[in-house]
Amino acid sequence: MLNGQSQAWFNRATAIVPGGVNSPARSFQGVGGNPPLVMERGEGAYLFDVDQNRYIDYLAAFGPLVLGHNHPEVVQAVQNAASQGMVLGTPHPNEILLTEELTRAVAGLETVRLTSTGTEAVMSAIRLARAYTNRTRIIKFDGAYHGHSDAVLVKAGSGASTAGAADSLGIPSGVVEDVISLPFNDYEALRRTLADVGEGVACVLAEPIVGNMGIVNPEPGYLEAMAELTHAAGALLIFDEVITAFRFHYGSAAQLLGVIPDLYALGKIIGGGLPQGAYGGRGDVMSKVSPLGGMFQAGTFAGNPVSAAAGLATLSVLERIRPYPTMDRLARELADAILDSARHYRIDASINRAGSGFTLFFGVHGVRDYAGALQADPAVFARFHRLMLEEGVYLAPSRFEAWFVSQAHDAAMIHTTAAAVDRAFYQMSR
Repeated sequence: MLNGQSQAWFNRATAIVPGGVNSPARSFQGVGGNPPLVMERGEGAYLFDVDQNRYIDYLAAFGPLVLGHNHPEVVQAVQNAASQGMVLGTPHPNEILLTEELTRAVAGLETVRLTSTGTEAVMSAIRLARAYTNRTRIIKFDGAYHGHSDAVLVKAGSGASTAGAADSLGIPSGVVEDVISLPFNDYEALRRTLADVGEGVACVLAEPIVGNMGIVNPEPGYLEAMAELTHAAGALLIFDEVITAFRFHYGSAAQLLGVIPDLYALGKIIGGGLPQGAYGGRGDVMSKVSPLGGMFQAGTFAGNPVSAAAGLATLSVLERIRPYPTMDRLARELADAILDSARHYRIDASINRAGSGFTLFFGVHGVRDYAGALQADPAVFARFHRLMLEEGVYLAPSRFEAWFVSQAHDAAMIHTTAAAVDRAFYQMSR
């Protein structure tokens, strides 16, 4: 039964946790305000709630679980590392091995510093860009979510939008004044802005494939133009690849798209399901980082030995089995089946897809930026989300998030999901 024991657990949480959740992205506020399901465990491509209902999982913990839940090699690596100490506060082999692998796999990542989260990675990359350029202003893009540090919560997407506010309270006006947010895929807006104020811009920060206004791909030539305009203005280009790195192939999305940034921010998959982030790029820029230079950044849990072990194990499996063509094919087949059902039942829907990730938009087509994503119908998505839960399929509780197909999904699960979508659309068409 949906919301049986979940309701009881959620009641306990609301007594002591703001809104009953430790991240607003987990709230069901954007899908009708029902209590969120409380999950007890994950296994492969499945989630199990506290009432032991089973769901095919397309959340993938918002992206990190490219191998699915509890991959045995990752679990074994975590157990081995934990038995030698949960945190050491010193350099250790796992963190060095992980940084070596990241620099080997990601083009343009000459040196790298580990952090505990993607939010920290982005925050540090921005500070580093300011230190290197001796400038303060940053350019980001409407609807792009780069974590919850002050500067990047200006016109943020994903959870910030679902919660009903594009910005956050508590951000000083002085911080906002240094942030310029532009429409994604709009070359002229970027060109004009850099022509007007480029001498004060430290960095342009972008997801090369956007994941937090739904999946939005860059239009042909846009990232190349972004890099050219940014460098002509004397600024640094930062790619936030917290979602995209190792999601579409073994390496960065930048490599697939042929545009290498000055700095990267990484996270999610490189932690193998445990908290981990990283930032890095050009060696001359990274030489500003303390203790080599004057840009300070630190963290007790940065490079945590258990997180590093999980990340190493995940990358090892990904490099060995190369699941990307299969994941891409399964995601394409599911997306095609969803659109076929939508046409059959005259449901107004479209899909943006990049590899193994896609977003289903209701009531809007050709989404290329945040303004387009905002036109997606929240009420229709809320009903669809509830029907899919009843069908045993777990989706992110936001119309701005992606479905992720993992290595643990198989053809039978895709077929089951497609049939569930068909039944949901049938109910919606009545």
